[in-house]
Amino acid sequence: MSAIYPPPPSEAVYLDQDRDPGGRTVMAEVPVTLPQNPKKTKQQTPQEAIDEFWNKFTTKAPGKATTVIPHNEYAEKAARRSAKAVGTNTQTSYEEAAAVCRAKVAKIVKECRRVNQKYRDPHFDLEFDLKWGSRDTLESLCNTKEKLDSPFTPKSVKRVVDIFDDPKFYIDGPTANDVRQGRDGDCWLLAALCTLSNKPSLIEKLCVARDEQVGVYGFVFHRDGEWISEIIDDKLFLTKPDFDESFLERMLWEDRERINSEEQYRKAYQSGSGSLYFAQCEHENETWLPLLEKAYAKAHGDYTSIEGGYTGEGIEDLTGGVTSELYATDILDKEYFWKEELMKVNDEFLFGCSTGMWGAFWGERKGIVENHAYSVMKAVDIDGHRLVLLKNPWGKGEWKGAWSDGSKEWTAEWLLKLNHRFGDDGNFWISYDDLLRKYQAFDRTRLFGPEWRVTSLWTTLSVPWTLDYHDTYFTFSLAKTGPVVIALSQLDDRYYRGLEGQYQFELNFRLHKNGQEDYVVRSISPYCQTRSVNVELELEEGEYTVLLKINATRNMDKLPIEEVVRNHARDRRDKLVAVGMSYDLAHSKGKVIETPEEKQARKDAEKRKKEKERNELRKKIMDGRRERHYLRVKEHVSHHEKKAKAKAKARAKRAAKAERMRAKAAAKEERSQNEGDQQKEKHVQLPSPSPTPDRDDSKKESTSDSSTDPAVDTPSAESENKSSAHVSPKSEEVPKETSEEKSAESAESPEKHSESKPDEKPASVEVEETTEQSPEESKDDQPKSDEDDVPRKEECVDCVEEDEEPSSSDESDITSISEISERALDIALKNRASAPLPPPPPPAPHHLDPPESEDEFESNPWNAVATVGLRVYYKVSDEDKDKEIVKLCVVRPNPYAKDSKGKDGKDGEEDDDNDEDDDENEDDRKKEEPKSSKGLDVDDSSKDATLEGDHEQRKKSILSLIPPTT
Repeated sequence: MSAIYPPPPSEAVYLDQDRDPGGRTVMAEVPVTLPQNPKKTKQQTPQEAIDEFWNKFTTKAPGKATTVIPHNEYAEKAARRSAKAVGTNTQTSYEEAAAVCRAKVAKIVKECRRVNQKYRDPHFDLEFDLKWGSRDTLESLCNTKEKLDSPFTPKSVKRVVDIFDDPKFYIDGPTANDVRQGRDGDCWLLAALCTLSNKPSLIEKLCVARDEQVGVYGFVFHRDGEWISEIIDDKLFLTKPDFDESFLERMLWEDRERINSEEQYRKAYQSGSGSLYFAQCEHENETWLPLLEKAYAKAHGDYTSIEGGYTGEGIEDLTGGVTSELYATDILDKEYFWKEELMKVNDEFLFGCSTGMWGAFWGERKGIVENHAYSVMKAVDIDGHRLVLLKNPWGKGEWKGAWSDGSKEWTAEWLLKLNHRFGDDGNFWISYDDLLRKYQAFDRTRLFGPEWRVTSLWTTLSVPWTLDYHDTYFTFSLAKTGPVVIALSQLDDRYYRGLEGQYQFELNFRLHKNGQEDYVVRSISPYCQTRSVNVELELEEGEYTVLLKINATRNMDKLPIEEVVRNHARDRRDKLVAVGMSYDLAHSKGKVIETPEEKQARKDAEKRKKEKERNELRKKIMDGRRERHYLRVKEHVSHHEKKAKAKAKARAKRAAKAERMRAKAAAKEERSQNEGDQQKEKHVQLPSPSPTPDRDDSKKESTSDSSTDPAVDTPSAESENKSSAHVSPKSEEVPKETSEEKSAESAESPEKHSESKPDEKPASVEVEETTEQSPEESKDDQPKSDEDDVPRKEECVDCVEEDEEPSSSDESDITSISEISERALDIALKNRASAPLPPPPPPAPHHLDPPESEDEFESNPWNAVATVGLRVYYKVSDEDKDKEIVKLCVVRPNPYAKDSKGKDGKDGEEDDDNDEDDDENEDDRKKEEPKSSKGLDVDDSSKDATLEGDHEQRKKSILSLIPPTT
């Protein structure tokens, strides 16, 4: 606290203008704040400081918002639908989504024809968005502190029939040559479409229904393991504004006399594929590509959401396949990669390739664009030459090395063999060796035919800062040996851009076969495509466990979800509702539904917690009663000890006085006897001067003598002495009664209060003496009131020390304490639960030290929560179609289950009542646990420190030839 004192003379300030009438100068005292003494804090050891930091670093209550839209009943329905893992054919989900999409389109067509109007999509209306400047179809929700301006600036919106003179959805089918990228950075999606065009019917499967006259189109896309449908109208963005709405373009266009300036302006700037702002087909009247891009953008919320990506992810979304990320430098057997993978392109696999994966360089290398995606169209092996045909989705820009257009390798014969023609159309051939040298990453997508089935399940888990295999894991049983593809994926946050939060996740898993210590395989962590990881291998029938390892990173430049919702709830309600609905439906997949076992464990834990609270409160109340009773008894005994001492002192004074009187009387009698003897000698009889004592006086004196004799002890004094000898004080202060104790005491039955008789004195209280006492003695001997001397019956307790036996007088003097009733205990618990919170402390004065700022990690701790799903693909034969080959489930740690030490989900809370039962069930739980312990990977150097045994045993343990020593 700062202290303010008058300044010393050297710091006094004299103000000439401030003078009193007498001409004296007024001195203004400048307050001087003395330097503060630094606060003395306890010095922590380094380990204590680190432990305290980690204690603040991680949140005590991990969690994540699973719904953005208030009271979203649709998310609840979706959660119930995806709660159980059921094996289905890989085509089933597509057929269901396609049927729903056709039904939607048919209903819209019927409705539009009834009212004689074209279809206008109210959820993705480009014209309304452009005219009113809301930009909901162009921009995502902003989740950064500083809003980034969108580069998209379309000028007008028109329908397909107003843009194209003779619009056709397909002209000679969808091909890679149709693809032209627009002003959106979605080359990865267009490269995926180029790749799909090589396999017949793949692109045609995306648009399942359309009515070009009404202007409605229905598409299906694969999202988070299942197919979804999307409906759009036929409005598209254009690069040039309308003739009537553009002053500059109209003035430039009318600089010369024209027959019909507006129509010629429309044909020049707003007609054909070249007038489109985003993707366009090569043919002037073909429309499938811009409409498909629009439907894909609507599915993700806006055009900004589909900027930037990877070809493999695009192929997954358009085919429902599983993509693996391969790197040229990681290929072990290049011969196998060529024969068993690249040569099967467009059959079992689809391939894309890219350059500049680290994003450190922009530009070209012999015509190959860095940080750009290409499609693998074909792979051939002719006359000893291994060649690959690639496609640039830009429709221009080609490789300039060997086998490029016009290179020396080409002959007329080779042009016929490869059916190739020169021209800058984005199609070029490259040798296999140059392909591995010039392209760094490959996206290989496994396609699934009708012979494949899939079983999937999702869950939500908290991701710790430390990277290790998680307590939550998946288990599945395989009933038949065969090829299996295991894919672990997280939710595609591209569908709810702006609400993805601060955390990004990288997935890994390890596959174990139950009963074997060594794991079967690990997933390879990708560098770029972190949405999913997978492995493809041949598995034997049996029980398997999939351990999860999730790496989370936090981007503090992004805003948390709750802040984004708060920022946009007023000004962008429609956009927040659309994106929030997508967010809610996605997270409903991983909603944790309580199992019957978990529900019972939770109820048992709540019961134990409630019983523990009751016991603690009962103990607290009874301890308070005993302490208060003990202190009252101590005060009572001390009071009577003082009375006894005062009475003893008075008796001693009276005895001394009586002794003096007896001595005086004896002396007087002796003198009288001597005088009588003298008179006898003189034969003279004289009268006695002192009268004879009264009978009453002698009686009073004898009574006084007997009562003040120190050798005679009254029963009350003896009882007091014994009582004081057996009671030893333990505390000097009387504790304050808590609200729980007061409520519990007041709630007890009236019968207990009737047993207490405050008017009755205990046997140890003496009757007041009738002898005369001095004022001081009477003051000391004055007894206290009954309320002070006699404790109530329900507050009495046997306060005799444990190593001493109480006397009979103590037993008659001190009664036993009564236990609190169950009803009184319930009332006390209810009062404590409903008690108001204490008021906040008053703010410190401005001249005091400011409070220490809250720790940044304590105010914003680590709280990473991920929703992940496991999909198991497996081949089935015709005879096994009706059998359940794979059974999949998720195993979560039960937070309410008691461990062997008797803890029930909270550290440090022990329940001694069931310790024996926990110890008995510990071995059973270990036997039932299907997975191995969270061991370290074999290539983790820390594993060496965990090994036991001699050199040979340690070596075998590393190779998992023998189980580790426990």
